[in-house]
Amino acid sequence: MGDGRWGGAERWRSAGGTLGRVIVVWAVSTLTMLILAGLLPDFELQSADGDSFTRTALTAAAAAGAFGLLGALVWPLIVRALLLVPALVLGLLVFFLNGSMLLVALWVIPDGRGAANPETAVVVAAVMSAVASATSTGLAVRDDDAYRRRLYRLTGRTRPRASVDAPEQVPGTVFLQLDGVGHHVLRDAVADGLMPTVAAWIADGHRLTPWRTDWSSQTGASQLGILHGSNEDVPAFRWYEKDTGRLMVSNRPASAVELQRRAVRRTGDGGLLTVDGASRGNLFSGGADQLALVLSMAARRGPRNRSRAGYFAYFSDPANAVRTAGSFVAECGREIFQSTRALLRRDTPRVSRGGTYPFVRAFATVLERDVVVSAVMGDMLGGRTAVYADLVAYDEVAHHSGPHGRDTDQVLRRLDRSIALIATVAEHAPRPYRIVLLSDHGQSAGETFEGAYGLTLKELVRAGCGLPVPRRVRRTRSGSEARDAARDALRLALHRPVDETGETARELSARSSEPLVLASGNLGLVSFPDVPHRMTREEIDRRHPALLRTLAHHPGVGFVLVASAEHGSVVLARGGVEVPVAELDDGGPLAVFGPGAARAVRRTDGFPHVADIMVNSMYDPATGTVHAFEEQIGSHGGLGGEQSHPFLLSPPELSPPVGAGEELIGAEQVHRVLRRWLRECSGPQVPLEISPSTEEAQPMLPVDRPVAQDKNH
Repeated sequence: MGDGRWGGAERWRSAGGTLGRVIVVWAVSTLTMLILAGLLPDFELQSADGDSFTRTALTAAAAAGAFGLLGALVWPLIVRALLLVPALVLGLLVFFLNGSMLLVALWVIPDGRGAANPETAVVVAAVMSAVASATSTGLAVRDDDAYRRRLYRLTGRTRPRASVDAPEQVPGTVFLQLDGVGHHVLRDAVADGLMPTVAAWIADGHRLTPWRTDWSSQTGASQLGILHGSNEDVPAFRWYEKDTGRLMVSNRPASAVELQRRAVRRTGDGGLLTVDGASRGNLFSGGADQLALVLSMAARRGPRNRSRAGYFAYFSDPANAVRTAGSFVAECGREIFQSTRALLRRDTPRVSRGGTYPFVRAFATVLERDVVVSAVMGDMLGGRTAVYADLVAYDEVAHHSGPHGRDTDQVLRRLDRSIALIATVAEHAPRPYRIVLLSDHGQSAGETFEGAYGLTLKELVRAGCGLPVPRRVRRTRSGSEARDAARDALRLALHRPVDETGETARELSARSSEPLVLASGNLGLVSFPDVPHRMTREEIDRRHPALLRTLAHHPGVGFVLVASAEHGSVVLARGGVEVPVAELDDGGPLAVFGPGAARAVRRTDGFPHVADIMVNSMYDPATGTVHAFEEQIGSHGGLGGEQSHPFLLSPPELSPPVGAGEELIGAEQVHRVLRRWLRECSGPQVPLEISPSTEEAQPMLPVDRPVAQDKNH
């Protein structure tokens, strides 16, 4: 009886506290409306004849109350009806819809005392929403129950999902991917005090483990391997497939759909997140049922596409849109200021940062971050078993500002605050959570290939083929040497009337198609679309006698991979170096690229869609410099430097990623580690890994209890 009495008293106190907070928020909103009415000439809260202050205050209170009720009752329905609208458009619509609700609130005031033109209504509604949200947060922050209820409301939830059983016994797992943050960058950020949350975790015993990417050190290959257990036949960020005539680009929805389909078919498994999982801000779904900003699902239409549902959780509170919009504008201004400063100081290296880039940067560092973080918070409050989210802010800024410096330091600070917020929300979740930080690759700095040598890789290839190039290229040393080499090679070929195939050199030159040159950071791919198979060195030499020599001898090229009818495949480098891939080791032409380079090259050489010619830029180990074949001064995609060394930061409750003295190599091995950790947290409900080669179940960790495959997976 006593417990019931105390429980009833607690409920009354909670209800009283809630009512008190509502009254305070209402009062602050009323005061805000009065101030705005005094400041904005087109916003009226009085009749034409004027009113007393008391009457005006009552009008403001009525308008504020009506606006608050509309926001609580009608706003979620409006946003849900607009789920198919793109995120950026929805974010802009929020302001106009919010302003429309204010006009409705003014319209319902008795005697028609409230009035505002549409433009002013948008401003007033935005300020009102922001003030009400800030007040509500400030009142709830010292009350755990109130703070928890506010978090549920902000993330579009009312209570944990009913499927969460005995949460105190079954921890959930959140994987946060800090896109492009290399092991070295994270270590320095911790040492310099840029990421105090991460520093505290490391001090508390979290394990910081570096791992090594495949040759294709970019999000498409790494995240496909991490989420789906296989990144086989992903030679670069973009590549040409001769058998289908398709240009694959990892961040295009159609390509992402196809890559995910191939990985699932190859492994026989849906992915890392097939059991009660959520995928947020990723290229691929990982088999998750809950999706937000997932590229491989973006091309789908209809009720099965739930990738946009993450917008609802975020924009269901108009204050979120107001806050994000303010941060969005501030980030655009920050980028314009930083790029102008770099231009005035003549910083080098430097690339163009004009056009739409300030908006692209703001989308990645503000809108994408806010929506993804909100979705992750909602997943934890809902008690979801596994969540994988990608925060792309650092990677986007590092491409244009470089991986080290003031610009990226600011991004790292904000990422740490996002991590801290997620960790705080985890304390209010219905089950404990283990948060794992990881990255998909790093970034290597350096002047672009064009900036260093005066021509692009495409222009160098064309010059080596004897094809027309712009006049400015002919005046560069690299361009003139390439054209001279092509001219000499063709002259020598013309002295041989007929080659081994019975075609003259002139006939070969006349029928040859132009090469297709693609760039993926400091990795270049050259393909000849008119030849249906992978061309051999001998075939390329007959068609373009100077091309391979031009590429291999160029000072901006580290090495070239090409097939050979005589030696299988060979690696070519400066000084006439030629090593068959079968005999390749981490010495010789690959020595500067570090341990594992030979393995990475050998693996890619076996891909069905490897390019006719694979070109990796030079790498200077003394400075860490590479030369990207696209307009990036912070790049990734090939071998060389920090781009190949991401990190994995795991809590001490989880088993070590690898044994003592062992290395973590490749995204597919990272997938096996993460799947093992999910089994440690959630038990046999997590499916066993399916081996692509044998299609037999491979347990990731010895277990004492019986292992049962989930029937749904």
